[in-house]
Amino acid sequence: MRVPFTNFPAQFEADREEILQTVERVLRRGEYILGPEVGAFEQAFATLCGVRHAIGVGSGTDALILALKAVGIGPGDEVIVPPITWISSASSVALIGATPVFVDVREDFLIDPTKIEAAVSPRTKAIMPVHLTGRCADMEAIHAIAARHGLAVIEDAAQAAGARDNGRPAGSLGTVGCFSLHPLKNLSGMGDAGIVTTDDEALAQQMRLLRNHGIRGRHEFVVWGWNSRLDSVQAAILGCRLKRLGQITEQRRRHAARYQAALASLVACPVDRPDEHAIYHLFMIQCEAREGLRRWLAERGIDARVHYPVPIHLQPCSASLGYREGDFPVAEAAARRMLSLPVHQSLAEHDVEYVIESVRAFVRGGR
Repeated sequence: MRVPFTNFPAQFEADREEILQTVERVLRRGEYILGPEVGAFEQAFATLCGVRHAIGVGSGTDALILALKAVGIGPGDEVIVPPITWISSASSVALIGATPVFVDVREDFLIDPTKIEAAVSPRTKAIMPVHLTGRCADMEAIHAIAARHGLAVIEDAAQAAGARDNGRPAGSLGTVGCFSLHPLKNLSGMGDAGIVTTDDEALAQQMRLLRNHGIRGRHEFVVWGWNSRLDSVQAAILGCRLKRLGQITEQRRRHAARYQAALASLVACPVDRPDEHAIYHLFMIQCEAREGLRRWLAERGIDARVHYPVPIHLQPCSASLGYREGDFPVAEAAARRMLSLPVHQSLAEHDVEYVIESVRAFVRGGR
C-alpha cells in the first residue's frame, strides 16, 4: 500500500473537464497576459477574503516582495518574522534591502506575540506573521503591538487560503495579505502564482503598478516596477478550483480531525483553538524519534515529509545577521521534532487509517 504526500493527477481528475474547457477558451481567444480571467479570479478571491482588492502576481514570493515595497519598506528598515517558515518570508525582506529580525514561535509554530515587542527597534517598519500550516497567527495581539509602534502588518498567508480567525478570513487581518497559489497549496495552480489582498485603495493601485513594470496607460512608467503578472491560463485554472475550495478544506479538516482523535495520546498533534478555522495545508505532528518514525512510515509506503529542519536564522544565507544556535529555542526544538503526515483531499479513509495504524505500531513498539 502507498500513501503519497501529494496526488496531483487525482487533483486534476477532480475537475478535469471544467479546467480543459476553461483553458481552451483562453487559448482560443489569445489573451494570455492580464486577460479577463485574471480580473474575474481577483474579484472572486477578494470576496473569499472579505476585502475590496486582490491583485494577482507571479508567485507567493512576489506577493511578499511587492507588498513590502508598496508599504514603503526598503534599505535600512527592519521587518519582524518567525524563524520557522519557508525561506520566502525572510528572503523577501532581504531582497528589497531591508533586514529580517527573527522572533521565536509558540508550540503551535506561530510567531509568539509576547516576544515581539522586545524585538522592535527604531528601524522596525513591519511585522510579518506567518499563518503556518494553514492556521492563523494571533492577529489581535499582533495588531495591538503594531498600533503602539506605528507598524504595518504583512500577513504571510501563503498556506492559508480559506483559513479564518474569529470568523475573519486570512488576508483581511493585516495591512496586506500575501498568498501563494503554488501547486502544493490547497488552492493550487498548475505552476507558480500568487495574489495580494488589501482594503487600502492606494496600496492596491501601487501593487498593480509594481507588478507590471510601473506602467500607466501604454507609454508612461510612473515607478520602477517588476514583471510579476498572474497569467490568464493560471487565473482560469484557479477560478475553477476556487469553486471547490470549501470542499477541499473540509476534506482536509476531516482527515486532520481523525488524526487528532487517534494520535493525540501518542505524539504531539495540533490542537484547534475554538476561535479558529484551520485549513490544514500541512498536518504537523511532533515526535522525539522523528527520523525513526519517518523511515518506518517510508518502509510502509507512507510519504511523510520533514519541513523546515533547519530554522532560517541558522541557514547559511543568514550568517551575516549574527544569530546563533540557542537564540530561538522553541523554533529549534520544533525543527528537530516536526513531521508532516499526508492530509491532502485525495486521500481515502482507508489511507488515513493506514497512516494511523502505522504511527501507532511505531510508538507502541518503543522504536
